[in-house]
Amino acid sequence: MNHVPLNIVIVGGVAGGMSAATRLRRLDEHARITVLERGEHVSFANCGLPYHLSDAIPDRERLLLHTPESLAARFRLDVRTRHEVTAIDREARRVTVTDQRSGQVHVLPYDKLILSPGAAPILPPLPGVPLAFPLRTLPDLDRLKAAAKTRGPNAVVIGAGFIGLEVAENLREAGKAVTLVEAAPQVLPPLDPELAVLVQRELERHGVTVISGVGFSAITEQSVTLADGRVLPADLVALAVGVRPEDTLARQAGLDVAGRGGILVNGQLQTSDPDIYAVGDAALVRDALGNVAFVPLAWGANRQGRLVADHIAGRDVSFGGHPATAIAKVFGLTAASTGLNERQVRALGLTPAVVHTHPGSHAGYYPGAEPIHLKLVFDARTGRIYGAQAVGGQGTDKRIDVLATALHAGLSAEDLADLPLAYAPPYSSAKDPVNMLGYVAQNVMDGLTRTRQWHEVAGTHRLVVDVREPAEYARGSIPGAVNVPLNDLRSRLDELREQPVLVYCQVGQRGHAAARLLTELGVDAVNLDGGFLTWQAGRAVPTRLPVPG
Repeated sequence: MNHVPLNIVIVGGVAGGMSAATRLRRLDEHARITVLERGEHVSFANCGLPYHLSDAIPDRERLLLHTPESLAARFRLDVRTRHEVTAIDREARRVTVTDQRSGQVHVLPYDKLILSPGAAPILPPLPGVPLAFPLRTLPDLDRLKAAAKTRGPNAVVIGAGFIGLEVAENLREAGKAVTLVEAAPQVLPPLDPELAVLVQRELERHGVTVISGVGFSAITEQSVTLADGRVLPADLVALAVGVRPEDTLARQAGLDVAGRGGILVNGQLQTSDPDIYAVGDAALVRDALGNVAFVPLAWGANRQGRLVADHIAGRDVSFGGHPATAIAKVFGLTAASTGLNERQVRALGLTPAVVHTHPGSHAGYYPGAEPIHLKLVFDARTGRIYGAQAVGGQGTDKRIDVLATALHAGLSAEDLADLPLAYAPPYSSAKDPVNMLGYVAQNVMDGLTRTRQWHEVAGTHRLVVDVREPAEYARGSIPGAVNVPLNDLRSRLDELREQPVLVYCQVGQRGHAAARLLTELGVDAVNLDGGFLTWQAGRAVPTRLPVPG
């Protein structure tokens, strides 16, 4: 019986396209697989680009993962760079392709078509924007690195998301005087503000000037003008204000596309035409709550490419809702998030419970422990985890990965206490920081702890009681707080009986013990979640959050 080979055309390489192509070859040696990439490079480590600016990755060639020649030799793929697909004829099942080197136009038939065009940097329609440097491709990197070497010392980075922070850090490490500009009220918008403040402090500690809450209005060859009229000296400007899905081909072909951009797909990554798939940054997928979302992350693109190959090969696959999990190195800190933040959950009309903890990265008696600041957002009734955030030193990455796994697996907040995580003093504590999040969340769910958040202190009608030791209180306290150390609560109970009380300690643990003790003794007591550390960080937030009803 003769095998009729499938004719598969893939538009775009890098993560999604190349994952699909190589997986397809491993599943079907006979298929004709053609990859059409309009850029010069079909397989490169775009997440590593910022680190070549500072020579943390000194060899640019290390960022090149495969070439058309290596892909042909290993996988028998027909990879054509500098070939741009300009049209899809769904009825005739073919694409129109322009060879950018020769200018020749030709058509290619397909049985299955995979769209992996990626995303394009957002370029606001403002004066001078073409003078700025985006960073999405190797040619982008070459231009930005050349400018950093040949121009003056002042660099402005516009956009303080994950990419913007990485660019700012590496330009600073390369010796530039860096100013980071963010239109939102804080750096790293995926984090909630009381954790983002910690990231801003780290940037400033390393000499990066941070300007938040204001956008820009114009760029010249020597300056950036902000929306409030300030003018910043700028010998080079890096632009990282976000990306948009590359969905032009899909729109022109009549495929279903979201009004705000992005190709709509089903659980098998098929578009509204079942013979056309879309993967990577161009496709809209489902987030942790099952909502359609734009999630331009490398993990998803790679996974989607593999699943499309499996589906074409006849396997039963599905790409369901997944938490968006992201991480960045910011000098000596790690900043990470998974799922939704508190603002996003509230925007959906939900009222989440929130807990903050500030554990050490490993047992405190073993030298070198570094603080990790954790936030868990969940449903206090069901325990459903909505998201988590982490900012800290060593071990922050593994905690966010455990939390992402728990979220994806459908574990509840209280289930975190039951995870049997590895323990030895150099690596963790007997109660791992993730376990401790579970214990604290369980107390909230069981009603053993009534808490208030950092942004609810200013308007409280309660007596604020600092239960730390006098030396801690002297180093800084919440204005108006009275100091009654935890060990003295029983002997000074008469001072606290007549009015409701808000207690706090440094990180929340002693506060919980104090609130439980006072409650048992008949005092109306609540604990400040996350303690003085969370309040202190939140106090630096430029705009106050509304007090939840």
